[in-house]
Amino acid sequence: MVFIDRRDAGRHLAAALTALSERRPFDSPVVMGLPRGGVPVAAEVAAALGAPLDVLIVHKVRSAQEPSFALGAVGEDGVRVMNDRYLGIVDVPETELDPLEARERALLERRAAFYRESQPAVPLAGCTAIVVDDGINSGATAQVACRVARLHGAAAVVLAVPVAPASWENRMGSGADDYVCVVSPDDFTTVADCYEDFAPITDEEVIVHLRAARVLR
Repeated sequence: MVFIDRRDAGRHLAAALTALSERRPFDSPVVMGLPRGGVPVAAEVAAALGAPLDVLIVHKVRSAQEPSFALGAVGEDGVRVMNDRYLGIVDVPETELDPLEARERALLERRAAFYRESQPAVPLAGCTAIVVDDGINSGATAQVACRVARLHGAAAVVLAVPVAPASWENRMGSGADDYVCVVSPDDFTTVADCYEDFAPITDEEVIVHLRAARVLR
């Protein structure tokens, strides 16, 4: 299957999630799109489920000496997930780690305020957080995003994407309670290959989707 664009992918993903919710109802679902590309997909899911839409922003914390190593990641409200394996390899002292984390957190908070136009985040405490992206390549960011949603108090986490490699759930560990994917081709190469239109999403488009969802709440 090749999706026309992200909105088309979102409609297919919404159908799969609706089927799951009929078997196991979601408890106060909140749909969390990973910006930028995951937000148009998430908007279709939120509309179909009648659920609030928000963004879930994750910024990786990278070593100044080894930028290829993600030492961890930060989310909003002080949430932090560190990669103990890489911390052991790079051996970054806390005096160096704190400024790196502070820089990424400041960027993240500004980005979140920009997208939400200073509106409050949708609370996740006790809810089912449905984390949505436009597809999975390595899955590293989505995996951290699921952990961030859990640390924000989500009672359950569902990771949902239109496309991912075969057996993708196995590499994701226990980050989510459920994994939903529309298509997992055996000959998967990249997410973009599964879309006719995979044009970059702008910040302005993200804001338009969030504004529309706020009107429907």
